[in-house]
Amino acid sequence: MSEEECTCTSEKVMEFLQKMAKEGGFSDLTELEFAEFLSESDGLKHVRDQFYYPKCGTLPDVDPALCDPESDSIYLCGNSLGLMPKATERIMMEQLDKWAKMGVFGHTKGDLPWAHCDECAVEGVAELVGAKPEEIALCNGLTVNIHVLLAGFYKPTETRHKIVLETKAFPSDHYAIESQIRLHGRNVEESMVLLTPREGEACLRTEDILSYIEQHGEEIAIIFLPGIQYYTGQLFDIHTITRAGKEKVKFKTDHRDRMLGWWSHRMETRFNMDNVLDLDDGAAGYRISNPPIHLVVPVMGILEVFKTVKLEDLRSRSCYLTGYLEYLIKHFFGESSEHRTTKIFCSVITPAEFHERGCQLSLRFSVSIDVVYKELVKRGVAVDKRYPDVIRVTPVHLYNNYVDCRRFITALQESCVIAEASL
Repeated sequence: MSEEECTCTSEKVMEFLQKMAKEGGFSDLTELEFAEFLSESDGLKHVRDQFYYPKCGTLPDVDPALCDPESDSIYLCGNSLGLMPKATERIMMEQLDKWAKMGVFGHTKGDLPWAHCDECAVEGVAELVGAKPEEIALCNGLTVNIHVLLAGFYKPTETRHKIVLETKAFPSDHYAIESQIRLHGRNVEESMVLLTPREGEACLRTEDILSYIEQHGEEIAIIFLPGIQYYTGQLFDIHTITRAGKEKVKFKTDHRDRMLGWWSHRMETRFNMDNVLDLDDGAAGYRISNPPIHLVVPVMGILEVFKTVKLEDLRSRSCYLTGYLEYLIKHFFGESSEHRTTKIFCSVITPAEFHERGCQLSLRFSVSIDVVYKELVKRGVAVDKRYPDVIRVTPVHLYNNYVDCRRFITALQESCVIAEASL
């Protein structure tokens, strides 16, 4: 996301919080009652009702002496697994009922025919990600798709063979790139380039990525960067990076030189069964097989939620929600904060600029994260830990609220007390 597309800043978040505090008669921005006021005043609070929200008592390893089993959990882990929309359950039960009553006829009959169920979600996903329908294909798992695409697009030569990705990429991405380089008979040490942040920094600077592309473009075969860096939460400026890549990284590929399967064949003639490939257009031609209906249904379920709310409103809510949580973390756990209740502190390694991040905040702790994480779980908190020293906390704009963020702070304070005692 470019700076022009995201106008939210830390200053605007503080202005919003102070405006709301004045409106509600609050002098302390950190008190729970203010968080309750913010949540109640939120124009999108109703979206939460479209999801199943776990109770503390249904999460594993929760200590009932530390949190009420009947109260809502503090679920801040939507970056790892989002909560289930109620629409997903309804659609899934409809399809299971169809299977029970129709058997094989479910492939071609009913409101979501399984033989082309992926086609039913393409337009909704395209609208969601800002693409044309022909640029979208729903298929496979992520790592399988990486291999499928690289099989067609990675054509190393003696002079152009490098694949560029970030250091500490998601393990599956890293392994996929390594294996593709080896499958093509290349040396990983020579052909796999890991871009590293500057000394003392956690995130890559866009100018450093562009500089590498400019200097080494003639050697690069593939630029392979995620939209969001999973460990730090950094949102890459994909538009700018892609534009630079197009100028320096030239490659040609035969559009038929790829991994193929039944679903690569155009839907209109697929069942002619004459074994004469009628390759589908666009991204659809990279599909291999019919996706299972039970994997398409969750996509359909979340698309129903997105139909009820504008993306612009969700993004705005996300900025204020994550900005509020960031303010609380720095207030209570910053290294120089006078409000810390223990010696333990943490820093936010996710970029401070809103156009360089989503809703995730990656917290780097001054102590081992194991005890802190264990104590959070006991208190009904769902976050995740990523070694060596990060806990990822993600208030999702679809179903989290300001109270969730404030309750997390209390749970983290209590967890740090226990962690400090164990040092």
